[in-house]
Amino acid sequence: MSIRVLLADDQAMIRGGLRLILEDQEDLTVVGEAADGPAAVELARRLRPDVCLVDIRMPGLDGIDVTRALAGPGVPDPLRVVVVTTFDLDEYVHGALRAGAVGFVLKGAAPALLIEAVRAAHAGDALISPSLTLRLLRGLAPAPAPAAAPPDRPLSARETEVVRAIARGRTNQEIAADLFITLSTVKSHLTAVQQKLGARNRVEIAAWAWQHRLVDRP
Repeated sequence: MSIRVLLADDQAMIRGGLRLILEDQEDLTVVGEAADGPAAVELARRLRPDVCLVDIRMPGLDGIDVTRALAGPGVPDPLRVVVVTTFDLDEYVHGALRAGAVGFVLKGAAPALLIEAVRAAHAGDALISPSLTLRLLRGLAPAPAPAAAPPDRPLSARETEVVRAIARGRTNQEIAADLFITLSTVKSHLTAVQQKLGARNRVEIAAWAWQHRLVDRP
């Protein structure tokens, strides 16, 4: 079954390019396009796509507001939103993820990364452009403050290793290679970690690791 994608960008040329990249894949289908924020929200709520690709700067509502309307706290049946933008400002990255986005990809990234981000979002995972990952997560970690309480169900030693790797921006394949375990074992650990932390995706797991100082600042 194809992954249904909605494109929201105020530039027709950008939407056309994204459509060409996505529809070159057998498992991806673009089901709608929006040129401004209000249209994106209306179309997404009506079509219920599997993944919404949303630009940051759009007329009417910006990408962060669109993300909050579709996937933010309190939304009863949130959609999966990946922000795709030229701008890698910290305020945009933080704002998008706190608004509920499950990915943040720069328009200058390779097409393969965009495709991977869509598939990851559909699978309930998250992906951020590698150039932003560590900077973002360090930014999410608070300034010197007492370490927060551990989860009710403590992480195992191996789960802690996986969480630290995620916080450093490592992919599942890289974690498997680094820890000499199978990819399916990595995924099993991630599932267990999400349940213990109450995290929705790897972005929240990584943020938790930085906030709880499982990873040292450089």
